[in-house]
Amino acid sequence: VQLVESGGGLVQPGGSLRISCAASGFTFSSYAMSWHRQAPGKGRELVAIISSTSAYANYADSVKDRFTISRDNAKNTVYLQMNGLKLEDTAVYYCNAASIATMTPKFNSWGQGTQVTVSS
Repeated sequence: VQLVESGGGLVQPGGSLRISCAASGFTFSSYAMSWHRQAPGKGRELVAIISSTSAYANYADSVKDRFTISRDNAKNTVYLQMNGLKLEDTAVYYCNAASIATMTPKFNSWGQGTQVTVSS
């Protein structure tokens, strides 16, 4: 299993950013996928989850109506469009396959993550 996150960067409050995760080593189209984030000094938290067919998506309350998760099964890639970014969105963002039923990650191994920093 390989998960490679990219697209992070420095953005001002209120700005937008789209991050990507390229997956390999498993049948991507058969798995729900999720984005998680870990801020300095805090645990990793689930941000968004999307079903294998994109029919279902769910979000943490803290990002609802600002973030949108999507996927392209032809490219084995999952995306997170982040709008209206806030200072508290600063974190390293990771993707993983996920269980819709338990809202937990599937794989024990994680990618390197992509740093998103919101600052004026």
